[in-house]
Amino acid sequence: MPKERVIASLDIGSSKIRTVVAIADGSMDRSVPNVIGIGLSPSLGIRKGQVIDVEELIHNIISSLEDAERMAGVPVNHVFVGMSGSHIESFDSRGVIAISGSEITVDDVARVLEAAQAVSIPPNRRILHIEPKAYSVDEQRGIKNPVGMTGIRLEVEAHIITGHIQHVKNIEKCISQAGVDIDALVPSTIAAAEATLSKRQKELGVVVIDVGAGCTSVAMFEEGTILHSVCLPVAGEMVTNDIAIGLRTSVDTAERIKIEFGSVLPQEINERDMIDLSSISRVDTQTVSKKYMAEIMQARYYEIFSLVKAELVRLGRSGMLPAGAVLTGAAVKAPGVLDLARDVLGLPVQMGFPVDIGGVVEKVDDPAYATALGTLVWGLREGDSLTSVGNFQMKRAVQQVGSWFKSLLP
Repeated sequence: MPKERVIASLDIGSSKIRTVVAIADGSMDRSVPNVIGIGLSPSLGIRKGQVIDVEELIHNIISSLEDAERMAGVPVNHVFVGMSGSHIESFDSRGVIAISGSEITVDDVARVLEAAQAVSIPPNRRILHIEPKAYSVDEQRGIKNPVGMTGIRLEVEAHIITGHIQHVKNIEKCISQAGVDIDALVPSTIAAAEATLSKRQKELGVVVIDVGAGCTSVAMFEEGTILHSVCLPVAGEMVTNDIAIGLRTSVDTAERIKIEFGSVLPQEINERDMIDLSSISRVDTQTVSKKYMAEIMQARYYEIFSLVKAELVRLGRSGMLPAGAVLTGAAVKAPGVLDLARDVLGLPVQMGFPVDIGGVVEKVDDPAYATALGTLVWGLREGDSLTSVGNFQMKRAVQQVGSWFKSLLP
């Protein structure tokens, strides 16, 4: 019998912290997790991807982990972490190396990716993730996997995602103090795509829009590889704040009526439709217009999709992605969001539900779990290559220490 492997992901959002535990064994496709446990807790110690209360965040992480462990019946000692935030930025880079032998090996791929990371970045930023876009061997370009090919020169065009070093360290510290180790940090722009996109969509051209609470993560794909990614500082929390200000309610009440009565289709709501806040809140007792709330929500969602459209225009892909747009995140479930996105972006739009998931599917069949499940899928797929790169880096470090000792000898 093949040995089962337990893997877990931790999605640290600005509204909720989600933990997903899954198993994989030798008889399963490594990219398909079999979910056996989930945990959910409020995220009160973080805002827009930045830690604002260390003790609160540690408590929230522990609560989410314990829920998942209780449901799965197994302990969670290490996790792949999905993270987002307006501090996350990305850029493209190139790396070139000479091939040590005639055939390209996994070590050569690790070396060329390391060369692509040897770029000047501000001292307050740290590389979180490097995504190879395409490789070139000698004069042959557009290669997806060069391992096993022959040549003398290997080049890679890579997409590098960075985060503010202090924000990342604070999150790492909180996770460590919650009692678990971090296998890898996975930006939400990458994770949401892993969970919701097919290979065909990535080949045709598609944009994934993950509207969370603190920020909106956008990732564009074309010809099977990532084209561009960005985190926009406008998301679900701002919709809630707009409702609270516009209707003169508390933020908690605004969040609740957004979830229960929210819509971005004011033209379909009768002027006389009202919401009695006294039935859902002890603080707010007034009656507010459902149509006016929809107008407030429509304005903010229009801004979000207009910012995404601006990114498409900047890259020359406006209206040019055949697979259209895929919307994920808890904030995209309001009625009319898909229609508004379709009108603003000028693309076919669909809701992004996690695909190829086994186990307790009914618990995670929700766009809100896209980042958590995508982080899990990425961990299953990249686990071996992470080990290979880690072994290569360890070997390289040993060689450097050996050279240093030799230089000291007479």
